[in-house]
Amino acid sequence: MRNYLDLKCNSCLHLALVFAIIFGYFQTINTFVAQITDQSRFSEFNGSVIDTKTKKSLEFASISVNGTNIATITNLDGKFLLKVPASDLNKSVTISYLGYKNRVIRLQDFSENIVIKMEESYVNLPNVSLVSSDPVFILKKVLKNRDVNYTNKSLIMNAFYRESIKKRRKYASLSEAVIEIYKQPHHVVTKDQVKLYKSRKSTDYRKIDTLVIKLQGGPYNNINMDLIKNKDLLFTEDFFDLYNFTLDKTINLDNKPAFVINFVQKSSIVEPLFKGKLYIDANSYALTKAIFSLNLENLKKASKYFVKKKPSKADVIPVHTKYIVDYRNNNGKWYYNYGRIELSFKIKWDKKVFNSMYHLIIEMAITDWKLNKDRKTLKNKEKLKHNVIINDRASGFSDPEFWGDYNVIEPDKSIENAIRKIKKQLDRS
Repeated sequence: MRNYLDLKCNSCLHLALVFAIIFGYFQTINTFVAQITDQSRFSEFNGSVIDTKTKKSLEFASISVNGTNIATITNLDGKFLLKVPASDLNKSVTISYLGYKNRVIRLQDFSENIVIKMEESYVNLPNVSLVSSDPVFILKKVLKNRDVNYTNKSLIMNAFYRESIKKRRKYASLSEAVIEIYKQPHHVVTKDQVKLYKSRKSTDYRKIDTLVIKLQGGPYNNINMDLIKNKDLLFTEDFFDLYNFTLDKTINLDNKPAFVINFVQKSSIVEPLFKGKLYIDANSYALTKAIFSLNLENLKKASKYFVKKKPSKADVIPVHTKYIVDYRNNNGKWYYNYGRIELSFKIKWDKKVFNSMYHLIIEMAITDWKLNKDRKTLKNKEKLKHNVIINDRASGFSDPEFWGDYNVIEPDKSIENAIRKIKKQLDRS
């Protein structure tokens, strides 16, 4: 008998991410029917981004085609795959990474599996006043300048979404999707809508004992991480009463100086809140990136925020959380660009000596966008429900040309190996 367990994030944490991890019965995946795409419409560019001195791979580096809204990011191995329409092959690409000098390379100069070396940049702000060095002053300027720094127009965004679930080092589920996001202006309360365009999966739950994990909410988890649109996630009315702030350092961002501000909940606050870093453009006071995690010091309270339903003989303990939010500048306005959620849970069973450890990674990258001039909205039958389980909507992983000309995040080596192993298991069944 397989068990079910629902996990959630509680809104009293000011966390608008509402998702559930469902442990249930294993179901055989459907056979995938290949779709052939005409590749003459686009060209592919493969490569990797590394530190020029250490040769270390730079993960989540931004790769964008100048003069367009086309973009992608590097994976955990620093590798990327960029697909560019034939009409834009005469353009250049900008490679950017926090704390490094931008690189601009013409597409015509790209070689096969190009290695792009990035130089670290150290920035000292000249004549910084004591007022502008105050982290609270800087953050209040971020909130004040929100309408100036971020677009107030409706957008239709193309995005690539991936979720992976594994027990210790063994992948149990890998799901990917191309979606359309009907992004609403940050100043309106209307929620963003999502349309599923294509999806696929590799799944084999049989090697992870009696538990089957399914993630509820899919890309809405990442969309709700937009700190500018969703102020209830972090920038609540009592934001400055809940946290302590310190100015960390100044780094290079898109060849411009940026503040790094540390924040941690005040010791007097009992409820588990967040701690992390906020990256602020020093010229415009725009929030450009955030990396944070949930305070897990009080495990008893933190566990209650995640557990919605669980087997009676199991305790679910969160052991790691990490959230990454990234914005990209285009013609003076900043746009939501990338979101990543990392969660690790320990399952402690009664009368069992060893615990089970599960890891979830949920990431979404905006790969292109356009103005929604007609304010088009999705019909009910078109839009994904907020409780969607992408894994149940997807099919197999068999077609290497599945995505066609859509930009995706290159799989990490570990994911590639997991896909091959899962497919072998399913082929033998």
